[in-house]
Amino acid sequence: MRTAWLLALLLPFAAAAGDGRYVSVPAGTIRSALAYEDIVDAVEVAPFAMRERPVTNAEFLAFVAANPQWRRDRAAKALVDERYLGHWQGPLTPGEARGGQPATQVSWFAAAAYCASESARLPTWSEWEYVAAADETRRDARRDPAWRERILAWYSRPSDSALPRVGLQAPNAYGVQDIHGLVWEWTEDFSSLLVSSDNRNQGDPDNTRFCGAGALSMRDRDNYAVLMRVAMLSSLSARSTTANLGFRCVRSLP
Repeated sequence: MRTAWLLALLLPFAAAAGDGRYVSVPAGTIRSALAYEDIVDAVEVAPFAMRERPVTNAEFLAFVAANPQWRRDRAAKALVDERYLGHWQGPLTPGEARGGQPATQVSWFAAAAYCASESARLPTWSEWEYVAAADETRRDARRDPAWRERILAWYSRPSDSALPRVGLQAPNAYGVQDIHGLVWEWTEDFSSLLVSSDNRNQGDPDNTRFCGAGALSMRDRDNYAVLMRVAMLSSLSARSTTANLGFRCVRSLP
């Protein structure tokens, strides 16, 4: 795979820039909202540790300073698009992009390199979905209509306002914050998420809208919030960046 080959060349040269707080997530199973051809029932998830909060601008700035090959004026064009860190005032100056806000306009390649600098990786979709199913007290709140409505309310909000800082939301049952309601998040296997979409704003991934046709690839057709997230991710390439797409890292556990 071309993306894996390019990343393998670059990851050994990524210097550590910091180490966010990780929380342990126990092993378990989840009945995915996606319909997998080779999985009839629940998906098994091995234990792992996930970053408590999304990576921030301040943390990504430290990474870029330690790894100048990821500065926006030096990053290889095969690894980032023209919008990469475009909201920063300069290559090493976030400016109005405050340090406590989640790092966005970061490509999959750049996010994966950052995680590697923390001896970590991006979460798989199953790992992300497993944690994202929880509310503040339950590990799987997806059957609660009130919880679903709360998640959908975020997706329906206008996306042109400044992002709040990370850590303002109460942690969920796993101790993870901001899994919903702040930014979309990259997953390691985003390119394998294939859901038909109707992109009604071609050329601007920040304004992408998806119709219900994608639900044909969903097991849980009522979980429209998951459908929108999967459809958005499946529309991107590994060098894509958007103003509302961030990331967090995970580590495998024994």
